[in-house]
Amino acid sequence: MKRFFTVFIFLIAVLGLVVGNATAAEKKKAAKGEFKYEDKIGVVKIKKGDPIHIALWMVVAGPDATLGTDTKRGVEIAVDDEHGKVLGHPIKITVEDTGCGPEGGQAAATKIASDPTVVAAVGSNCSSAAKPGVPILWNAGIVTVSPSNTAPYLTDPKRGPEYEGYLRTCHNDKIQGAVAAEFAWKVLKVKKAATIHDGSVYAEQLQAVFADTFKKLGGTITSQEAVAPTDTDMHPVLTKIATGHPDLIYFPVFIAAGGFITRQAKEVPGLEKVHLMGADGIFSPDFYKAAGDAAVGMFHSSPDFSAFAGGYKAFLEKHMKKYGERPIAPFHAHAYDAAMMIFSAIKKVGKTGPDGALYIGREKLRDALYATKHFKGLTGNLTCNEYGDCADPHIAVYVTTKANVDKLVMPDRPIWKP
Repeated sequence: MKRFFTVFIFLIAVLGLVVGNATAAEKKKAAKGEFKYEDKIGVVKIKKGDPIHIALWMVVAGPDATLGTDTKRGVEIAVDDEHGKVLGHPIKITVEDTGCGPEGGQAAATKIASDPTVVAAVGSNCSSAAKPGVPILWNAGIVTVSPSNTAPYLTDPKRGPEYEGYLRTCHNDKIQGAVAAEFAWKVLKVKKAATIHDGSVYAEQLQAVFADTFKKLGGTITSQEAVAPTDTDMHPVLTKIATGHPDLIYFPVFIAAGGFITRQAKEVPGLEKVHLMGADGIFSPDFYKAAGDAAVGMFHSSPDFSAFAGGYKAFLEKHMKKYGERPIAPFHAHAYDAAMMIFSAIKKVGKTGPDGALYIGREKLRDALYATKHFKGLTGNLTCNEYGDCADPHIAVYVTTKANVDKLVMPDRPIWKP
């Protein structure tokens, strides 16, 4: 019995040693920061104290730079409102210029995709940059949220799996084109209209929605013409349009081409009294510089600032204090919402390991963004559908006055909304 008791005590001691060693091993393992966090696409590990890297791909140089500068500022104010940190890590913002075209979009996306520290992206501004750029980013597992890509193609059910890492907080141009057509038909009472696009996916699809809606309402589309973004002499295409005697020309292009069209339209016989209407791509003080007094009296379809949430007033105050001026293009609040959606999603899926490192799953982050429901943003309550359309869309029509052109300030009060 005594011998049995001795053996029993020995076994207990051995077991205790094994358990003790196991516990020590677990502690050692934990101390090394070994932490199980899995994701089908990949995991971004951010060491303790290192920043969460958000890349912006926006047009910040050239004639359309106000569009990118405006959205970059929206993101910067969002970072300020988060006190510069998410989950205890500082937020790092980098910017790649897209040039508002496919070549620039591809180049910017390629550079961002080559950096494994990038957690997510905000951009692009121009739909023509997004079309080649989004697949490059998503191939690297980087989700992107755009504040101003409005082309219907990007969230179309037939767009393809390479766009599954894409979302947007701005409206779909299926909405904007229809609003512009309704204004032309119902308010201006025009019966005939012509359109001009610049070959970009944004302009081509937006004018197509306008034309289709206008015809359904009972109007006639006299011509649908195209120019190149680099064209400077618009007289040939305008002369061709004049033969159809339209009451209105809708040209949802960008600033350089839009300025030349606006300046030259009234110089063409037969177009002296034609209504001119642009869209959000030229709703900027830089367009007023390009078009001059010829812009006075023209109309724009663009987001309805008057419908934004109560926090927008505070945002404008912060913007004025930080940059010394009012916003310079239409999508600053959409960019703020895009950044805030990303920060919120990171908080949901990010996990801190025993070593203090933050782990963020790439597919988990994408899925959390797509699962966004009733997110209270500056632009409204955002809910994302299965194709990445998240906007609470409000489109209105604005008219440019002489004071707008002289002071280089966009109108902020719509003259009509549906």
